[in-house]
Amino acid sequence: MNSINLHSFHIPVMGLAYTIDSPIKVAHLGISSVISIIEDKLVEMMRKHYYTQINETYHPISDKEEDYRAKRVTDYLNLVNRIVHEKFDKLKHSAFEKGSEIVKYFEMLPDSSQLKTMYNNMLNAISKKEKLNFESLLRNYLKPGSIDVNIMTKTDREKYNANGEPIQGASDAVAALRGYVNSNLSNSSIVFSAGLNPRLFNYLENCPQFNIKVDGTFDKKIIIKVSDYRSAIIQGKYLAKKGIWVSEFRIESGLNCGGHAFATDGYLLGPILEEFKNNKQELLNTLFEIYKPAAELKTGLNITNIPEIKITAQGGIGTAEEDNFLNTFYNIDGTGWGTPFLLVPEATTVDNTTLQQLCNATKDDIELSNNSPLGVSFHYLKGTSSHKEKLERIFKNKPGSPCPEKHLEFNTEFTTLPICTASHKYQKLKIQQLNSLNLEKDELEKEIKKITDKECLCVGLSNAAAKKYNIEFVKKQETVTICPGPNIVYFNKVVSLQTMVDHIYGRTNIMDKNGRKNMFVNELELYINYLENKLIDDIDNIETNPKLKKYYSTFFQNLISGIEYYRSISTFINKTESDFLEDINECDSHLEKLNLKYNLLSTVKCSA
Repeated sequence: MNSINLHSFHIPVMGLAYTIDSPIKVAHLGISSVISIIEDKLVEMMRKHYYTQINETYHPISDKEEDYRAKRVTDYLNLVNRIVHEKFDKLKHSAFEKGSEIVKYFEMLPDSSQLKTMYNNMLNAISKKEKLNFESLLRNYLKPGSIDVNIMTKTDREKYNANGEPIQGASDAVAALRGYVNSNLSNSSIVFSAGLNPRLFNYLENCPQFNIKVDGTFDKKIIIKVSDYRSAIIQGKYLAKKGIWVSEFRIESGLNCGGHAFATDGYLLGPILEEFKNNKQELLNTLFEIYKPAAELKTGLNITNIPEIKITAQGGIGTAEEDNFLNTFYNIDGTGWGTPFLLVPEATTVDNTTLQQLCNATKDDIELSNNSPLGVSFHYLKGTSSHKEKLERIFKNKPGSPCPEKHLEFNTEFTTLPICTASHKYQKLKIQQLNSLNLEKDELEKEIKKITDKECLCVGLSNAAAKKYNIEFVKKQETVTICPGPNIVYFNKVVSLQTMVDHIYGRTNIMDKNGRKNMFVNELELYINYLENKLIDDIDNIETNPKLKKYYSTFFQNLISGIEYYRSISTFINKTESDFLEDINECDSHLEKLNLKYNLLSTVKCSA
């Protein structure tokens, strides 16, 4: 029974601050969550906060120290690990009485859990001796949730010496990874998101902490967040050749998610999950064939059994029915629930003002924006303090932000060393360039807006923790950015951790389902709107650019294939979603109109 997962869900990484201390809040209760470790100044701020909380002396790790980024990450993770295990040990020895942490632990478990069944048997025990025997057994089976970390692979800024030369091994992502590797976390995972980073992945090859052990397990595991099966194969093979096993592929909807949205070319979550379901064994065999000789060479072990690979899914899940459907129909190993947990202060860190804005958010408040300096679509809550500050700067003709953290400095359009496109320096130079091009007024305004939309994320996504815990993060910068998924509009109140968990498992309902459609339909509509907006932007170039025409035709065809797939499984979904097929047909009609307007795929008949 010890190998059984306690919960069928995890809390994914959110922003920088929003899950920065989630394990401290939920891991002792058996719930797994993910910390972002890329913003080392935030990590250092949290070190100071928690050393003070536990009445221990805080020793700053100065940015003048060698390898300070890695050292900050290592010490913070060790601190989190220690706090979690102290809380867990206290829970483990607490009394089985109403309101105690140990009772809360078992009450939150899914009703299908063997541990939950044993707990219920303990409650129904007649004799005191039988009850005590059950209590003893239950304590032995307790375990904390996993303390996992995330690195967004694109945020790997170089560090330079006095001569302007890159310092080997000092880039942001590599230093953060080294910090995790050197930590004392065990039975933990590092989650890589945003694609393959050769420098980062190559570093793993020389980290024995990820090597397989004699019993076939790993102290530290690799999780790759992917948007489709092809990405899993490519990244899995790349690492397998280095003797690195991927223990989980975490499939995320391309658009129905929070934060950065890495849209596929029209591939939808349902068909993607179907491909994983049908090819799971092939995936295992393919990766193991490559992994086995490389790992045996590294470890000297004779590896005969294929290590486990979990498949999980996340992005836009809102109901227990949807969660159950994903788990049972696609045979996945679990789900990720992110955005709804922003309204659970017992699990995430959101300042009170922003928390209230989330509760009041409507569809008009959530935007798939152009705001990220990475140049990737970014889900964004309008009306936050950061949004207002940006508009004020634009109004005062001083667009752009100071750039104290510099993690997203990648642009060398005007400078030798990279700068951030959200910075005042870049936006001033870019707007000067645009003004010199003699563009038509409408075109000029459109191009300038693309520039001034960019917003500082390093500070904005960190400040919620600073405000929540009344600590200064960056001097004179207090504004907050938050990036929930579109699903937030159906969750409109702050709830307890236990209430949210009960919602996930169908024991209660906290969702405002007024107007909400099935998660697959919501994603499909997001993709159709995304396609339509891109078509509007490219309308003058489609017919004259064969490559662009092919892109839109492929995108369109993939959406049509997705619609036909959803029709084929509608009888399964209709058990709980009576309007599913009708909503799919409406999406189909919308696509047909786009096809007629733009002649995207004239040979394809859209309607059924």
